[in-house]
Amino acid sequence: MRDERLASHLRGLGFALRGRVSLPCSRWRHDRAAGSNILKASDCAIIRGRMRSPNPFLGRKLPAILGYGIAALSVTTAFLLSHWSLLHLEAAPVSLFLCAVMFSAWLGGVGPGLLATVLSAVAFYYSFLSPLNSLAAKPVEMPRFFVFVLSALFVGSLSVAQRWATQSLRVARDDLKDTVEALKETNEALAKSEAYLAEAQALSQTGSFGWNVDTGELLWSDETFRIFGYDRALKPTVERVLERVHPEDLRRVEENLDVASHSEKFDMEHRLAMPDGSVKMVHVLGHARRGAAGLEFIGAVTDITTVRNAFDEIRALRDQLYKENVALREEIDITRMFEEIVGSSPALQSVLSRVAKVAPADSTVLITGETGTGKELIARAIHKRSGRSSRAFVSLNCAAVPRDLIASELFGHEKGAFTGATQRRVGRFESAEGGTIFLDEVGELPAEIQIALLRVLQEREFQRVGGNESFKTNARVVAATNRDLQGAIVEGRFREDLFYRLNVFPIEVPPLRERKEDIPLLVQYFAERYASKAGKNITNINKKSMEALQSYTWPGNIRELQNVIERSVVICDTDALFVDESWLGRRTPVAVEGTALPLTEKLSVQERQMIEAALADSNGRVSGPRGAAAKLGIPQSTLDSKIKALKIDKQRFRKA
Repeated sequence: MRDERLASHLRGLGFALRGRVSLPCSRWRHDRAAGSNILKASDCAIIRGRMRSPNPFLGRKLPAILGYGIAALSVTTAFLLSHWSLLHLEAAPVSLFLCAVMFSAWLGGVGPGLLATVLSAVAFYYSFLSPLNSLAAKPVEMPRFFVFVLSALFVGSLSVAQRWATQSLRVARDDLKDTVEALKETNEALAKSEAYLAEAQALSQTGSFGWNVDTGELLWSDETFRIFGYDRALKPTVERVLERVHPEDLRRVEENLDVASHSEKFDMEHRLAMPDGSVKMVHVLGHARRGAAGLEFIGAVTDITTVRNAFDEIRALRDQLYKENVALREEIDITRMFEEIVGSSPALQSVLSRVAKVAPADSTVLITGETGTGKELIARAIHKRSGRSSRAFVSLNCAAVPRDLIASELFGHEKGAFTGATQRRVGRFESAEGGTIFLDEVGELPAEIQIALLRVLQEREFQRVGGNESFKTNARVVAATNRDLQGAIVEGRFREDLFYRLNVFPIEVPPLRERKEDIPLLVQYFAERYASKAGKNITNINKKSMEALQSYTWPGNIRELQNVIERSVVICDTDALFVDESWLGRRTPVAVEGTALPLTEKLSVQERQMIEAALADSNGRVSGPRGAAAKLGIPQSTLDSKIKALKIDKQRFRKA
């Protein structure tokens, strides 16, 4: 830790070592050359040891002093050895001094080498040139002296050069070692990165490739070889790629490759026919790069077989679920499409069967039946079971709209079409576009509206009131009436052609008196419905009340029964529903003696009495030569209309 702190301190001060310092600083010089100031901890330890001297100057100059000292010591040693009589080296002073110069220059460098040369020259001139032991001029020995000096300089230069060469070799060796270590680390990192990349490609089933369009050269990763099913030793080519392409996709792949050679990218999916007979689905994506080698594509190929199979399986399961859902919905619709139409009597089931048959078609339907029998519920059931169920169901009671406004209600009007028409209005036919329009009490339509409705049914178009533009309509027409339309045709109050247009598929809803077995179900249904709204708990119905309800003829049909049950729930204080029988009694009004009845009422009473008498004589039969119509001398349809208008129960005149 101390060495690291010292290194940080030296880096902060920008500390630099000179080349003359005899330290293992070759690596530091190399790092300096590379632009780095990093010092290793071992170098810092040597520097710290040298900086411990109390004299900072001495610490910095100590290597130079040692070098010069070695030079002086080596020359002195050579001088002494040359004069040592025991060694008999008096004739070899030149060799000894040259060795001293060489040694000093090799150890200390240029400076110590020059010092050794000077000292050796002085010692040689003084002790070995005649006259000996004298510094006087010696002209005769000067050539010999100059030869010695030149020899010393040459030897010293060689030593310095050798020293520098050795240092350079040491630096080169260290640099090479560092380079080798760096390359080793780089290769290890590269190998690790390639291993990670290969593992990632294997996990993601994605291989990489390079394609030179000009030369046709291909480079594949290991995963690409695995995807295409080729051995790693084989050289990848475009031809080998096309060999694996599924025959049905080959032409498309070739076209994409031709287009890719002139574009900047390509993105395609195709199948591969593998040698083992299996089929793979791959996604190929690449982008172009232009360089000295020409146009090259760098891309990736992904094996999406598993994903595609999963998607296909999900799609198949989704389709299967959709079909099962449709089937289930149809079953539920068949079971519960008439959830508001309560009953199980044969008469009602016959009606519902006809509804189920006509609903999918777009045929016009005419629903007939007495008031209160639920004709609108039948119309809604037809709409719900039809292909138009997702669109609007628009209803209009033709008898409830004023005569002058019925055209505007049906077909709409333009702004200013009549007084009060301050803006354009959309009619019921436009609102029901693509859906169903229900015309209740269609027998009450005025003659001019009957003509307009006939045109809609024939031409499937209409005009707004006050406008000249014709509009096409795609609304299905379902009509209903409680009147005898055939009798109205005979009387001239209803158009025969309109009747036949409406009567494409007739459905007659039976009155409640013809489905008495449904009364307990209806009573229970209405009792639970109104008890829930009132917050009451009704668990059963009084037996006597139920018998009274079943024996009653119900001229008002289901609507009358609904009102009676709601009234009974309101006044009920127990968990058993009780119905007041006085609510069910209806008597034919009889003229009280001394009381004058209005003419219309008197005629109505007389008409009722005549019809009831004729029905009694004919055993409740209306048609036929012995029927009530023949006895009264009127058409059958007229008699049916009057029976409905007077609410006469034909059934009670039939004998068992």
